[in-house]
Amino acid sequence: MNKKQNNVSVLFMLFCILFCVCLIAANLLETKQISVAGISLTGGLIVFPVSYIINDCVCEVWGYRKARLLIWTGFAMNFVFVITGAICDAIPGAPYWHNDAGFHAVFGLAPRIAAASFVAFLAGSFVNAYVMSKMKISSKGKNFSARAILSTVFGESVDSLIFFPLALSGVVPTKELPVLMLWQVVLKTLYEIVVLPVTMRIVKKLKEHEGEDVYDNNISYNVLKIFNF
Repeated sequence: MNKKQNNVSVLFMLFCILFCVCLIAANLLETKQISVAGISLTGGLIVFPVSYIINDCVCEVWGYRKARLLIWTGFAMNFVFVITGAICDAIPGAPYWHNDAGFHAVFGLAPRIAAASFVAFLAGSFVNAYVMSKMKISSKGKNFSARAILSTVFGESVDSLIFFPLALSGVVPTKELPVLMLWQVVLKTLYEIVVLPVTMRIVKKLKEHEGEDVYDNNISYNVLKIFNF
């Protein structure tokens, strides 16, 4: 029986690796609350927006189906990292080890926060990819800048609306949550806008190198069809 061969390019694999690194780094940095110009933020803001930029690049060049594979790969790697970190955190330290508190602060994510992070990531990432894909079809491939920005706004909004209430309700004062959520969306979108010239150049080079510029006509947007790429 002949089976359909699903192939991915080396560049796509490299983007997957970078995507996973960004997610894991964001997970670590998210444990710290930071203040920038008097605005309360989470440390994950430093690197997490890069994952949305990668998502945009992959969806624009290789299409939604490859973006779906990217998202689930990132989710799986992040899940493995969190689980192994939690297992290591639960194992008693050696008699000479005196940094349990610090290790626990980074790797001892409460189940509530971990669950909120996973759900928010999946929802936000798939919304981002879906909006990017649909807008490319409707615009016939034009206005990449507008599509990248709007897809990020939708994706980051969904991510924040899910993560912050689920993870930080009762931890962060209720009146601070909407402010925190708003600033996260605004600053992550500004991040996207600032690096947009670089993103556009990367997308152009990728299309030229890969010979790909996929339009997602007549495809299934079912998020569970992971290996249909």
